[in-house]
Amino acid sequence: MQNLKELAKTVRYLILKSTTAAGSGHPSSSLSATDLMANLLFGGNFHADLEDPDYHNNDRLIFSKGHAAPLLYSLYAAAGKITEDELMNLRKFGSPLEGHPTMRFPFTEAATGSLGQGLSVGFGMALGSKYIDKLPFRTFVLLGDSEMAEGSVWETIQLAAHYQTNNLIGIIDVNGLGQRGETMFGRDTKAYEQKLRAFGWETLVINGHDHDEIFAAFQKALKERKCPTMIIAKTVKGKGVKLIENKNGWHGRALSEEECDQAIKGLGKIEINLRGMIAKPAQKSSANLHGPIQQFNPHYGRGEKIATRYAYGEALKAIYPAHPNMVVLDAEVSNSTYVALFKDAYPKRFFEMFIAEQNMVGAALGLARRGKLPFVSTFAAFFTRAADQIRMSQYSNSNIKFVGSHSGVSIGEDGASQMGLEDISLFRSANSVVLYPSDATATFGLVEASANHVGNVYLRTTREKTPVIYKEGEQFAIGGSKTIRSSNSDKVTVVAAGITLHEALKAYEILMKEGIAIRVIDLYSIQPLDIATLKKAAKETKVIITVEDHYPAGGIGEAVAAAIPGSVVQSLAVRKMPQSGKIAELLAYEEIDAAAIVKKVREYVV
Repeated sequence: MQNLKELAKTVRYLILKSTTAAGSGHPSSSLSATDLMANLLFGGNFHADLEDPDYHNNDRLIFSKGHAAPLLYSLYAAAGKITEDELMNLRKFGSPLEGHPTMRFPFTEAATGSLGQGLSVGFGMALGSKYIDKLPFRTFVLLGDSEMAEGSVWETIQLAAHYQTNNLIGIIDVNGLGQRGETMFGRDTKAYEQKLRAFGWETLVINGHDHDEIFAAFQKALKERKCPTMIIAKTVKGKGVKLIENKNGWHGRALSEEECDQAIKGLGKIEINLRGMIAKPAQKSSANLHGPIQQFNPHYGRGEKIATRYAYGEALKAIYPAHPNMVVLDAEVSNSTYVALFKDAYPKRFFEMFIAEQNMVGAALGLARRGKLPFVSTFAAFFTRAADQIRMSQYSNSNIKFVGSHSGVSIGEDGASQMGLEDISLFRSANSVVLYPSDATATFGLVEASANHVGNVYLRTTREKTPVIYKEGEQFAIGGSKTIRSSNSDKVTVVAAGITLHEALKAYEILMKEGIAIRVIDLYSIQPLDIATLKKAAKETKVIITVEDHYPAGGIGEAVAAAIPGSVVQSLAVRKMPQSGKIAELLAYEEIDAAAIVKKVREYVV
């Protein structure tokens, strides 16, 4: 225990030195959790092979309070994995020791810093280890008390209790001070205890600077129980440095060199070269259970009417034998997204996430970080609730497949609240691949392509049944397109995807009767784009008209215009306030139907 106390002092020294060298950072938030984390990592309750950070049975530690990154790096310096000189590069350009943890630092489990997300990532890891891999490792998540006001945290707290993830251990650093003053509950640990117990968690309230209490709490948390555990630790912000202890105004502020020297003197005698050891994990094999494999190959005949959302569910079921690391999450709409088809075939690989989209995306990231291939689905509109989780996931080198159904005004009578009209923009700006199939065959091909692609993918599906236009076995590559109507006399190119492709084909038939030839391109890959085909069309026809069931901002029209600058691009998109109505009525109202396409084409054909 004395060694732990001395090691914690060494970690404090490293925090102070590195943040002062950087001239910025969060030393006060790091100091409050130092005793907790030093005790966890070096007290024998945390098991990891530091020579193999990705070893499948390592315990996992996530800093949800990512601004305490100086503590994270100092801990691994104290473990001998970073030199003190390297630590002095904190926050410098090119250094892996960034202001908040990223994957450039090899012991980071997930990029954090946007508060309220770490617990959901940890929950995903715990879910996978308990129900799929059957591994005994524990996932620890360090939370700040300020982020306990985030709704996303409580989404996870509910789901973790529901799934009895007893291998998930949270630690709340209750130092009572946020960025600008006192947190919602200050240092009232009772308030946190009552809430967490009400949600079905085991709670342990401790003094976060008493090493005996901390060690005992981790020992208790590791004992077998049915529910997850939260250690609620009362701490002092800036602990160990009298100048800043429990004082407002020091959040995110480094000490000057003079102040740092005084603070280090105040720590007393420090064993600067003292290093700790982290216990090794047990050598265990992953069970990777999936149940009996079923062979299933859907067949779609041309002209047959099938909703792409239905084809998505069938595709999941069909490709699973080739991707046994797949796991499917859904936000209580599986009978509409049709992942219920997968759930019925492979129930052990399906997890109901209920109406808690932020947690669903965070959990998917946790599963992906532990080698799973998560497909995550809900209505396209509701992914906007998890925009921050989607944005942050890219910084964790994530490999998540998002699927949004009920996109656009073409959902019909349900009205504007259910219409995904911002989703393409959301996923394009989050650097995701964006795919939009127009029929069942394309859906099947693009689900396969998504599974084979490493990185985030968004697949947009349609509620309404649409006719199959592609032959069975047609190939769909990410970054491609299909020119499905063309001739040497084409006057205009119409670029569409999803529901509007079928409107473009109707317009083609109408215009052909008038002797007007148009080119029709199925832009099923919106990001990345098939720029070569678009450039060719721009060169050979007068204008490119894009048609989309989406708002103009960030949609297909803007993507195409940006890809071929200097070309004439006209955009038909949803520009009026949507309302309830029949599909045909809404497409006509928004001027994205066949009649609107014909009208726009005629403007360029004299």
